[in-house]
Amino acid sequence: MRIEVINTGSELLLGNVINSHLAFFGKELFPLGLRVARQECIPDGDVIGDALAATFSTADVVLVTGGLGPTSDDVTRDLAAKLLDREMHVDAAVLAAIEERFTRRGYAINDRIKRQAMVPAGAAVLHNHNGTAPGLYFPADPNVPSPHIFLLPGPPRELHPMFRDSVLPVLKNLVETGGNGSGHIARTLHLAGIGESMVEEKIGAQLEAIPGLELGYCARPGEVDVRLIGEPAIVEDAAALVREVFGKSIYAEDGLLMEEKIVELLNASSATLVTVESCTGGHLADRITNVPGASGVFVGGFLTYSNAMKSALVSVPAALIDAHGAVSGEVAEAMAAGALEATGADFALSTTGIAGPDGGTAEKPVGTVFIGLAARGSKAVATRHLFLTDRVSF
Repeated sequence: MRIEVINTGSELLLGNVINSHLAFFGKELFPLGLRVARQECIPDGDVIGDALAATFSTADVVLVTGGLGPTSDDVTRDLAAKLLDREMHVDAAVLAAIEERFTRRGYAINDRIKRQAMVPAGAAVLHNHNGTAPGLYFPADPNVPSPHIFLLPGPPRELHPMFRDSVLPVLKNLVETGGNGSGHIARTLHLAGIGESMVEEKIGAQLEAIPGLELGYCARPGEVDVRLIGEPAIVEDAAALVREVFGKSIYAEDGLLMEEKIVELLNASSATLVTVESCTGGHLADRITNVPGASGVFVGGFLTYSNAMKSALVSVPAALIDAHGAVSGEVAEAMAAGALEATGADFALSTTGIAGPDGGTAEKPVGTVFIGLAARGSKAVATRHLFLTDRVSF
């Protein structure tokens, strides 16, 4: 089953809004054995109709996002109806849902808002429980002929639940009745502290020699993903090989972010964590607190950007800073140990470094970062790193 995606909205092309739709669709579709074959991002306007018409000869399913709202540039619904030669009518149930939503919020409803209740003949309404514009589903029409077409809202908070609740069941049925799924599974192993080229050098040839395995790598700062796709038995054999060679470097599998894995492990052991940051400026704490369940394990964070704050908040001796410099293993250890003592947490993680663009020396160039770790009952330790990148990517 060939699936194509059309993302509409001039704001996507102008860079005002990040287009996250393709990543979402890809992750949601793969468990059904489906993959996006092609994606196109286009501005608002009549070009939407042209893009949709072009898919009639190439796609089995088309997912269109955006252009269903009440404003003058929301024309996706109208252009689809014109292309399929469908009359538009007011759907009483949709209109009632919109009116109820506006009444509940104390807003007046106008004719522009009511436009969202216009439904083309033959289209199934996909109810929007997080907004006013419903989605629409046009089953494939052999008389046109046209593919299965889904018109979906653009805002992710509306799109995501609608796709999971209303679109995936239809696609699942199409796969089961038509036998269009691949039967493949995907396994992604996440490695930390090792370069992409080293991973490929050690296991690339062995993995590439496995028949029927689709292999891919994705590098991020300090991390590498090894992506394995194929029949279940083939993927499991390949994953076993990766684990055998890189077992200690694998921190998670199948989509978990590092911070998610950390929170998971802390919850499993009923342990707590505190952060104390200098060069990272609160980014460690931000990543941790964005994980559901972090409130049960994350005590809090100290932002000790200045030397004075290192001493005042986590009791780093001024003499230690004078002797070794704020960017040093000794200070990173003292920061972690001080945070542990101040909060009673089980673990403390500290960062101190030179993010630049100025401040580097021959001994400690820009990008030098010391990461400290303290654990209850153990001596604090620190490691030195050189990150030739931006502050957020440290």
